[in-house]
Amino acid sequence: MDGWTDRHRRWVVALRWTARVWSAASVALVLGFIVGEGFNPSGLNEWLGILFFPVGISVGMILAWWKAGLGGSITVGSLLAFYLVHLATAGTFPKGWAWVVFAAPGFLFLLSSHFSRRPRVGAT
Repeated sequence: MDGWTDRHRRWVVALRWTARVWSAASVALVLGFIVGEGFNPSGLNEWLGILFFPVGISVGMILAWWKAGLGGSITVGSLLAFYLVHLATAGTFPKGWAWVVFAAPGFLFLLSSHFSRRPRVGAT
């Protein structure tokens, strides 16, 4: 049993650090786009979309370094909200896979949070 718990702990740590490194790269990429391309949204629809992607997603990933479950939830929730706002304003979902790849650390943070929980006393 000790070997399994040690292996489980190492797997959770590897998952958490994968999420952290990937999130740092994602946030750095967004900052690079903002610095390189500028930041000039036009209209309420674009501001609303930016609130969720990249702002909400980035805030969630940064928070997840300390609170993996909360930050992962904010990241994934912001991604879903972004998709819904885009659908409501443009009539289609965002095209391409890059949106999900950018927010993928949020899913990894959620998995890390879930698997790092200790079992409750009396749980069967």
